[in-house]
Amino acid sequence: MQTMIGVIGGSGVYEIAGLQDAQWQDVETPWGAPSDQILTGTLDGVKMAFLPRHGRGHVHSPTAVPYRANIDALKRLGVTDVVAVSACGSFREEYAPGDFVIIDQYIDRTFARDKSFFGTGCVAHVALAHPICARLAQHCLAAAREIGVTVHEGGTYLTMEGPQFSTLAESKLYRDVWGCDVIGMTGMPEAKLAREAELCYASIAMVTDYDSWHPDHDAVDVAQVIATAGRNAENARALIARLPALLGGARDLCEKGCDTALTGAIMTAPAKRDPDVLKKLDAVAGRVLKG
Repeated sequence: MQTMIGVIGGSGVYEIAGLQDAQWQDVETPWGAPSDQILTGTLDGVKMAFLPRHGRGHVHSPTAVPYRANIDALKRLGVTDVVAVSACGSFREEYAPGDFVIIDQYIDRTFARDKSFFGTGCVAHVALAHPICARLAQHCLAAAREIGVTVHEGGTYLTMEGPQFSTLAESKLYRDVWGCDVIGMTGMPEAKLAREAELCYASIAMVTDYDSWHPDHDAVDVAQVIATAGRNAENARALIARLPALLGGARDLCEKGCDTALTGAIMTAPAKRDPDVLKKLDAVAGRVLKG
C-alpha cells in the first residue's frame, strides 16, 4: 500500500508549499461538494492532498462545513492518513497561544451537523474510544518537535457548535468540571467520519487564545486570535512539510486498526440494505460492502 497524506487545513492554512505536479481539482461526492477544490501533488516522493476546511477565503462557518463530503472526497482520491489542522482556545495556563497540541480525545458538543455516513438503510457502529490514530499522532508530534514549536502530547478537545465563542460559565464548566484542555469548532464530526471511512486521523490543534476563563483574558479578542493564527499557520506549514519523510512512501495496514474499523460494524442484514444508500457508501465503505 502507498501512503497518501491528506491535510485538512483550518484557519490560515490554505495550501502546502513545495508540492510537485500541484493541481487543484474538483472531486464529486454523493454527499455534495467538498469545502473547495482539493490540491494534489507529491512532496518528497509521497502523494499529498490538501483541502481547506473552510474553503479558500474562509467561506464556510464551522456548522456549514460539508464534513461528510470532505472525508469522502479524500477517501475517493486514495488518501490513507488524514492530518487535521485547526485553531483552538486553551483551558490550560501552560497551553499558551502559539503552542501546538496533539489531540488524543474529544468531547462532542455539536448539535447541528450530520455526523455519520450511515443511517436508515445501512446501519453501522464503529468503535471510537480512541478517536485519534496514535501511530499518526506520534509522527505529528515528531514533526512538531523537529521544527522547534512548543508542542503538548495529548489533550481533550471540546468541540462546540459556534460560531460564537464560549460564555464564561461554559468556559469554566469545560475547564474546571469536565477537565478539557482545548476548545474548537471543527474537530467533530470530522474525526468520527474519518473513522467510519477507515482513515487514520490525527489532529494538530494550534492555540490562539485562552478562551474566556482566564482572569487576564476574560474575552476572546478576535484581532489577537487572527494575529496568532497567522504565526501558527507558518509553523503548521513547516510541520506538514516534514510529514512525508516521517511517514514514508510505503505503508502497511495500521496496527491501531483504523484501516479495518468497519469490520463487523455494519448491523443491517444484507437483504435489508437500501441499494441507494449503498451507492453513496461506495468510497467510504467499499471494502466491506463489495462482498
